Formats: sequence, C-alpha cells, structure tokens
Amino acid sequence: MKRKSALPARIRQRNVAIFSRLREANPQPKTELEYATPYQLLVAVVLSAQATDRSVNIATRPLFKLAPTPAAMLGLGEERLREMIGSIGLYRTKAKNVIGLSQLLLECHAGEVPDDAAALEALPGVGHKTANVVLNTIFHKPVIAVDTHIFRVSNRTGLAPGKDVKAVEAKLLESVPAEFMLDAHHWLILLGRYICKARKPECGRCPINDLCEYPDKLL
Repeated sequence: MKRKSALPARIRQRNVAIFSRLREANPQPKTELEYATPYQLLVAVVLSAQATDRSVNIATRPLFKLAPTPAAMLGLGEERLREMIGSIGLYRTKAKNVIGLSQLLLECHAGEVPDDAAALEALPGVGHKTANVVLNTIFHKPVIAVDTHIFRVSNRTGLAPGKDVKAVEAKLLESVPAEFMLDAHHWLILLGRYICKARKPECGRCPINDLCEYPDKLL
C-alpha cells in the first residue's frame, strides 16, 4: 500500500524536486565507511560515533584483516582491539561494546547481523541511529538515521524542521517521497558533509539552493 501524504501539494512537489536533483547529482549514493560484510559495517558504525568516517576507515582497514568476523574479534580480545582503535574517540568504551556485540551475535544470532531493529538495539553500543544505518544500508529498509548532518540539513532547508532528532526523523518519514526513501539517508548526509556545512555552507554550489528555505544563504 502506498503512503498517503498529508502534506500540501506545493510542499510535496518541492520535496520531489529536492530529491530528484540529489538523485541526478548522485544516482547511487553509498556510505563512506569501508566494509565487506554486514558485521563489518555494524562495527564501523559503532566506531563512528563522534568520529569521522575517515578516521574509522584508517583504523578498520588493518582491524578487519585480523578480525573480519565476530569469532575472530573475540579471539583478538578487548585489549588488542583497544590498541588498534586507539586513534578513535571513546575507544575504550567502543572496544568493550564491539567485543560485547560480537559475543551476543554468536550466542543469539549464529554470528549473523539481525535485520530487526529491536534485536540490533539490544546489542551493546547499538542505538536507534546505528540500527537504522544498518537496516538501511544492508537490508535496504526505508528508514533514516538522523545524525548531525541530517539534522542540520533538515532544519536549514525546511525539509523536516524539528527541535530534536526524534522530531526530525518523524518529519522526514512524512516528507520524503516514497520513491526516494531508500537513498534519502545517504543523500542528506553527503549534502550536509560536503555542501551544507555547519559553519560555512557552500550555498553557491548547492543543487537545491533555490528550493532551500535557509534565510542566511551564502551566495
């Protein structure tokens, strides 16, 4: 059954135009985290909290060669894991969580990453945002993980204004046209990361400049 939008026709048309342009600029958007399996993406997303994708990739390239699976990660051990991810913020807590989630994946899910939000969020270090990234990227579910970039873009553009992450997520689920929902997460992150930056947005090269409601555009 198709979603029936309660948005005014003008807003629906604008939103279609926004995502049509984002799709035209980047037809197949992807996460910038490097991974080869669902487990590796899960670990990378857990490590990426309050860290850049670039710093996580630098750490996980050698890590995933030594510990590509939950069993191998447990064999590596928490102390060695801490050493390998020491360049990433909050590395002690993250190492503990990665070991914990690896153990639970083996005990409860035969070493496989579950495709269920509740099961994912039951894993150490996996919150709602992390679960949504995995569900969207690996299992192609139409969900959106609202990080700082998406929160900023959603409010600045007027696409999905909200005072907190939950409000923005709910508004995005209402505002993003169904045909664009699967890739909306990546388009909005990349827009916020490279164009709609926090301190100095590059509005002059933004593909949706004329559709954006930001009053302080830098042209």
